[in-house]
Amino acid sequence: MREEQSHQRLRDHLVSMSPEEGVERFLDHREPSVAKSTFQNNQTTLEQFLAWCRENGIDDLNDLTGRMLADYVHYRRQRVKPISLQKELSAIRVALDYWADLDAVEPGLRERVHAPEVADGAEARDVLVDEETADEILSYLDRYRTATREHIVLSVWWQTGMRLGALRGVDLGDLREEDHAVVVKHRPESDTPLKNGRDGERWVWLGETLFDLVEEYIDVHRESVRDEYDREPLITTRNGRASLSTLRDISYRWTQPCRWAECPHDREPESCEAYGKPNTPSKCPSARSPHGWRRGSITNHLNRGVSPEVVSERANVSLEVLYRHYDARQPDEKMAVRREHLQEK
Repeated sequence: MREEQSHQRLRDHLVSMSPEEGVERFLDHREPSVAKSTFQNNQTTLEQFLAWCRENGIDDLNDLTGRMLADYVHYRRQRVKPISLQKELSAIRVALDYWADLDAVEPGLRERVHAPEVADGAEARDVLVDEETADEILSYLDRYRTATREHIVLSVWWQTGMRLGALRGVDLGDLREEDHAVVVKHRPESDTPLKNGRDGERWVWLGETLFDLVEEYIDVHRESVRDEYDREPLITTRNGRASLSTLRDISYRWTQPCRWAECPHDREPESCEAYGKPNTPSKCPSARSPHGWRRGSITNHLNRGVSPEVVSERANVSLEVLYRHYDARQPDEKMAVRREHLQEK
């Protein structure tokens, strides 16, 4: 009885709003402040939420409760993978926050949306940095930390699919300004070997925009140092060439959503083992290794219709390994690429 009275008091100040109006208002509010791909994903998520509301006779956001939201989480959990569900629920929480500000739902209702943990045994190809996440991270860095070391490292990984060791081994002298490219070389005698040895050597096109960003990094943020072999590395620290662990840390740290958005795991930054002090970024369920950027980049190239043969040479990976370990596209995504090619004929 007391619980019902308390719930009624909380609802007394609410203003009636249909789910349709709430979603429309939220998307209008959201569109100018997020990347296009993020907005499109939010739009899809909220359309699914609207459909669920209609199926369950929910015609006023005032009626939403923690139990209803738990039912929605269960409903979606039967249809998408945990990693996808985490992203969906992050968008739902942001919407609930916005609706609470409009007096359409109870304040704090967002805290009652609980995301599932991602299983440790998730299929390897699913553990990647997807396009939405990459856009969010790189947009944030472009706005607030442009041309910094982390901005360059993550941009190169995303746009080229280059391996961790290959990027670490790039020197200033490997840049080719006229071609907006970088030459990847095998130099085992000075501690920068390539995984595939001489077979991994190649020219990698960066494009004008990324190449200009690299040049800005060199002019403004790069530590002007040489390594122990008297080479001039592209990616540096005050002590010389960036180590593999330094580059891994950049990946783990910047794939934590709380660095550039909000935590989807119901954690408080101060007490989070992945964010607080001392912290271990790799312990964040959303954190991804450099290999996640490589896998995400290769998948993104394929989704954009780049031929597997071109991707294979660009990323220095055989077609067999590419299909087995890197191609994380869903069947419908593969069909969409084929359809584009067929419609062009």
